[in-house]
Amino acid sequence: MFGFERLEVYKKAGEFNLEIRKDMLSNDKLDRVSRDQLRRAAMSIMLNIAEGSSRFSDAAERNFYVIARGSIFECVSILDLLCVEQTISADQQKYFYAKAEEISKMLFKMIRDLQPKKSPSPNKSPSL
Repeated sequence: MFGFERLEVYKKAGEFNLEIRKDMLSNDKLDRVSRDQLRRAAMSIMLNIAEGSSRFSDAAERNFYVIARGSIFECVSILDLLCVEQTISADQQKYFYAKAEEISKMLFKMIRDLQPKKSPSPNKSPSL
């Protein structure tokens, strides 16, 4: 088993991706460009979590989690637009928003935990 497969955030991203595919991408009212962009953004969340978990440095790992979080924001933005256009219902938008928010918060914690630790500044003696 690969390490990313044990991550709860990866599992939730997978569920999100599957639900997007099942509920959104089968929507006949969805135009080709929006369908493709939503599909790629949802998939990007999973792919970047997986790739980030393979990195050896905290900075590199963190970067992929930041990208995955950006893909979540992209999905939310697309869903907002589709709701305004009445391509999807407000209930569908709220449902996916809540799922995206949960994943985003999980990634934010992972990103924060991988930030470089600031070393305490040395005591400066007053100049005379």
